[in-house]
Amino acid sequence: MKKVLLTGAAGFIGAKTAEKLLAQGVEVIGIDNLNNYYEVSLKKERLSKLTNKNFHFLELDIENKEALNKLFKDHHFDVVFNLAARAGVRYSMENPDIYMSTNAVGSLNLLECMRAHHVKKFILASTSSLYAGQAMPFKEDLPVNTPISPYAASKKSAEVMAYTYHYLYGIDVSVVRYFTVYGPAGRPDMSPYIFADSLLKGEPLPVFGDGTQSRDFTFVDDIAEGTILAAKPLGYEIINLGGGNNPHTLLEMIALLEKFSGKKAKLNLGERIKADMDVTWADISKAKKLLGWEPKIGFEEGMGRLMEWHEASFRS
Repeated sequence: MKKVLLTGAAGFIGAKTAEKLLAQGVEVIGIDNLNNYYEVSLKKERLSKLTNKNFHFLELDIENKEALNKLFKDHHFDVVFNLAARAGVRYSMENPDIYMSTNAVGSLNLLECMRAHHVKKFILASTSSLYAGQAMPFKEDLPVNTPISPYAASKKSAEVMAYTYHYLYGIDVSVVRYFTVYGPAGRPDMSPYIFADSLLKGEPLPVFGDGTQSRDFTFVDDIAEGTILAAKPLGYEIINLGGGNNPHTLLEMIALLEKFSGKKAKLNLGERIKADMDVTWADISKAKKLLGWEPKIGFEEGMGRLMEWHEASFRS
């Protein structure tokens, strides 16, 4: 890789992926529409840390096919990393249309530009939310044909379209399915951020359900490294990127945040969200085999790093 397009460059995973690509000497053209799904200031803060002569940022929406086509005319990309997405299960139930337009149509726009400009490698960020109702640990060959949220449905649409472009036009595709990514400067709509923030403010932690639901938490640095490794030629492959060990409950996460902050949490228990999964757990044997990848940051260490970032932000 010499020059890549990275969509969603101001996002949580996108910014970390850009950081690691730049450290490898890769030229990164980063785009993001800087939407206000959460605080734009946090997105700009992430971008401000990407101070490298090989990083070039453009405020551009992947739904804007005309602007994308001009970008592809102006640059020759070796690889396209599509990390731009409308994320979040609950919000997708309120605004399903924007999930389809960004996650499905936006991905189609990128694939069309790749076809027209002869770019041969596509990495698509997808989600463990597709595995709802399947036996665990989740393996990539499970028939994920019954998504239970508009978010999952839009990601499934993008995966299927990517396969079509692989079949018809020979585009090499790696679909990386992420499992509950967390870490410093994370998404403010996700439980690790919400819980750490609420704990430091002395506010009750909003828990939907009884807190026993569990996730295969995966540290953001590990996810970014796996995403970059997936840029190798593979044909068409779907690859889980997850913690790979036994999943951890929300109550376990809260206990660690209490330990690192020295504060006692108060829980505000609410009704479970129907579209939420009770448990996620990745089988990562395929990532180990094809990419030589496995996570390096354990759950306790990762939560410690997350709380350290929140405490520094809280003090400032």
